[in-house]
Order: sequence, then C-alpha cells, then structure tokens
Amino acid sequence: MTDAVQYLATIPSPTRSVWHLWFLPIRAYALFIILGIVAACWVTEVRLRQRGAPKWLVLDIALWAVPFGLVGGRLYHLITSPDAYFGPGGHPLQAFAVWEGGLGIWGAVALGAVGAWLACRRAGIPLTLVADALAPGLPLAQGIGRLGNYFNNELYGSHTNLPWGLKVYDWDLTAGRPILDGLGHPVVLRGGPFHPTFLYELLWDVGLALVLLYVDRRYVLGKGRAFAIYVAGYTAGRFWIEALRIDEAHHFLGLRINDWVSILVFAGAIAYLVRVHGAQEHMRVADDGTVTIVDPRGNPIPYYKPFTPPSDGEGGRGGGTANPPEWWLTTKRRAGELWTSVTSRWAGDVDDDEEHGERPGQPAGTARDKK
Repeated sequence: MTDAVQYLATIPSPTRSVWHLWFLPIRAYALFIILGIVAACWVTEVRLRQRGAPKWLVLDIALWAVPFGLVGGRLYHLITSPDAYFGPGGHPLQAFAVWEGGLGIWGAVALGAVGAWLACRRAGIPLTLVADALAPGLPLAQGIGRLGNYFNNELYGSHTNLPWGLKVYDWDLTAGRPILDGLGHPVVLRGGPFHPTFLYELLWDVGLALVLLYVDRRYVLGKGRAFAIYVAGYTAGRFWIEALRIDEAHHFLGLRINDWVSILVFAGAIAYLVRVHGAQEHMRVADDGTVTIVDPRGNPIPYYKPFTPPSDGEGGRGGGTANPPEWWLTTKRRAGELWTSVTSRWAGDVDDDEEHGERPGQPAGTARDKK
C-alpha cells in the first residue's frame, strides 16, 4: 500500500476531548461513560418490566450499583497501573482525576455487583433476576464508553497496514488536546497507523449485546446464566484485543495482567454455566403487595418465598428502597414522566385499557404497576 493510499485510508483521531461551558469542562470520556450508563439502565428497565418488575426499579438499583462500580473501576485501574500515580515522578492526586480516563472493567463489575446486591437485598428481590436483565445492557454500555477512549487518543494497538489503521496524536489528557510542535501543529505519534483496539472492542461489545438478546430469547435463561454468558463472551474478546495493545502494562509470565484476569474470569463463567441451572425469574405482585418470584409460565419457584418488599415511599408496591429521600422520589417521578412522553410519541397514543393492562409477554396473573 502506498503512503498516499494508506494516509487516505487511515482513521483520524479527534483533536479535542474537552469543551468548556463557561467555567464547566465537558469531557468526552465522562460524557460517553454517562451515556453508556443511561443505555444500560434503559435496556435493563425494559427487560425488568418484561419480567413483571415495578416501574423504575432500575433506578433504585443504579443508585447503589453505579457509584460502587465507578469506585471499583478506578481502584482496579490504580492497582494494575500504579506507576503513573505512585511511582517515580508520579502524581498521586491524579488518582482522583477519573474524567481523564482510567476505569478497569473488572473492578467496576465486581464492586458494582456488590452495590447491586445491596440494592436487591433492600428491595427483597433476587440479584440473579437483575443480573440477567442487565446482561445485554452492560456490553452496550462498555461499547459506548470506548468512544471516550477514542476521543482521548488512547486504547490503540500495535502498528498495522490495514486500511482501518488509526492515526494517533501525542496527547495531553489534562488539557484535552494534542501536544503541539513548534509550528503549532498537533504531534502525531510515530510508528502509526495503529490497530484501533477501541473500535475492535466497541464492535465486539455491541455484537455480544445482540447475541445475548437472541440467546436469552431463544433459551429463556435464568439464575444468572445470561450474565455468565456476557462474562464469558466479553473475556474471550478482551483476551485477543488486549494482546494487540502496546500501552504500558504490568506483565506476569509473559502475559499482561488483564489477560490473566480474562482467563480466570472466563473459566469462572464457564464453570458457573455448567454447574448452575434454574428457571428464568419473573415477579408477580398481588393486590396486597405480596411479591412472588415465578417462572415465565407464572408458576412459583419453590426456593423463593413470597415476600412483601419495603414501600417505595410513593404508595407503590415492591422494588423501592426503604424511606428514600424526597429528591430521589422527585427524580424518579420526572424520569417516568419524560419516558412516558417520549415513548408515547414513538408508539402513538395508547388506549387506557392497554396502558393499564398486563404487558405483552408478562406472566399470567402478574399485576401491572400503576402510575
């Protein structure tokens, strides 16, 4: 491939990753992380409602899972890549600069799961019900988040002559722009073009989300098995993508630490799939507020006892956190109003019987949560 053709085929990188709204910096990395969280919550909410859950249960789960996940992701990054912060010439205070990048997915998933478990425990619902509903949304969120790496000119691989090679600039993360040469031109990293590993992972993640939607619909997975397939699928992709990366990383026995983590987590996910079986969990809410965990046909699952969850503070039944603050109730109400307004425009007016009846695909006898 000639230099001219190669240049025309190269994927350009952004030359800005931060914009200022008066005194407030808007960083692309943070923006795409937020968009990913919103997408995951939307997918999870839809799937939870299909399983008979009350409206906006996902917000009560996210209130715990998202902060835990962000902390866990940052801690994993600091543990596996400590030199830039605590090594010679490092800057310890930069450990708090999450907006500049640096969130490890396995720390985010592990500690986020702890937050989700706490929320599920407070609401009285099985964690596996939420995990399976989340399974397709999580890789979708990760794929969206990888666009933040693209804007930061990071997460690229070794040199390639393929037509989709990535042009990368020598980047100043704090300023959110390339380093300039003496003539004021952005400095291009030598050795390029590079494998766009951020794009490989984005495509892998979106493909995994679609596969999970199909497999879950085809085989009606339950008991956390859809989430286990997500874990196995993501680690399989992460292993070969990680092998292409050339950024600094700690190694053990010739492999990057993240590769070893992928191997171990993949093995754990496969073991879970082999050993754990069970019906897909749905929720059935009785008129008196009692919640029964049932299978897709509406039959109670024996190892889950019926329970009455704590009130959500709005006179609703089930799924809410106990005694939530007023600002949270207001946020949930406004989010619900916005969602109803947008979806009604997409789908057209819905008659009153359909709006307040049972949802399609809901287990027989499941009462629909009213506004």
